[in-house]
Amino acid sequence: MKRYGTKILALLMALICTICLPRPIFASGDGVKDVENPAETVLPTVGAADAPAVSAKAWALMDLNTGTLLASQNENERLYPASVTKIMTLLLVCEAIRDGRLSLDEKLVCSDTAAAKGGSQIWLEPGEEMTVRDLLKAAFVYSANDACCLLGEAVSGSEEAFVSVMNRRAEELGMSNTHFDNCTGLDDDTTTHLSTAWDIALMSRALMRHELVRDYTGIWMDELRGGKTQIVNTNKLIRYYKGATGLKTGTTSKAGCCISATAERDGLSLVAVVLGAGNSNDRFNGARALLDYGFSHYEIFHPAIETDELPDVPVSHGEEKTVRLTPSGLSEVLVDKGQASDVTVRFETEESVEAPVEAGQKLGRVRFLSNGRELTSCDLIAADPVAKLGFFTAFGRLLASVL
Repeated sequence: MKRYGTKILALLMALICTICLPRPIFASGDGVKDVENPAETVLPTVGAADAPAVSAKAWALMDLNTGTLLASQNENERLYPASVTKIMTLLLVCEAIRDGRLSLDEKLVCSDTAAAKGGSQIWLEPGEEMTVRDLLKAAFVYSANDACCLLGEAVSGSEEAFVSVMNRRAEELGMSNTHFDNCTGLDDDTTTHLSTAWDIALMSRALMRHELVRDYTGIWMDELRGGKTQIVNTNKLIRYYKGATGLKTGTTSKAGCCISATAERDGLSLVAVVLGAGNSNDRFNGARALLDYGFSHYEIFHPAIETDELPDVPVSHGEEKTVRLTPSGLSEVLVDKGQASDVTVRFETEESVEAPVEAGQKLGRVRFLSNGRELTSCDLIAADPVAKLGFFTAFGRLLASVL
């Protein structure tokens, strides 16, 4: 009997030590496995030396997925954007449709103001009705000024009010060197309607996030008014460039020939902005050369982790002995061409963690490496909560280990 009393006393002492005397907890960065040499982060080169020569006043090449500027020249020079302006007009219309303030089948009645627009147009008559769907087609494909004005009026009540919204949205997108005086890009009567290659890339990226855009930008030829009006896309790359997805051309005597050209191949989406080209061929050739450069130098890496690859982390004084991990913030990343072919995965986790553990608690990182250089990384977090070990559970475990 005395012998059993001694055993019970020993168990109680061990239980007290288990619950009341915690093991050391690693500070941030301590006790992390596999932290030999910090990996060198791969960053795309901006304005790369081997970027193509483009015959234009300014140009920029951007990755649409990440917003990374891949190459550029005079990208912050303020220039006339001509009808490339309409990217902002169409962005606001797409946002109005997304928010339910406008519908594709809604019929709009042409105002005197919209009908009076010059330049490229589909010759809307005052009082003529046309659906938002067809007006978008006219704007995206044929760059119709009258259609853009009518859409702007439908969103904001007047062109003046709409232009105020355009400038406010530009500010929200970080287009710090842009000012719009109208929704079309006509510049005969203005000296302040200006933008930059960088700013246009930013608003192009915002517009291409709307799936609706693809319904129009890929059209080469189409018709309106039941076949009475034929339209042809002003962007020749849609027909002749592999993977072309859009977006907008523009030409005036002040602006020269301009384009924001988008294309996608193998998951890599790019936008090439060319401003102030001397002629239409230089505009298209410049955009084509920039897109070719981007597709030949960069690719998208899609990091992936199999569930059974993730290690568990031991838990001290917890209801569970280990906690499962899950990646947080794992996303595709832009890398140099060829770097995504031979990738190794490195897990860096805490050696142990003290209970309680909260779901989502950071317990390590996972790094994706190519030839020792880091392509991307993300946090490893607790997949489930682990409560602190209770007295009776701890006693039961100790008793089971002795008996």
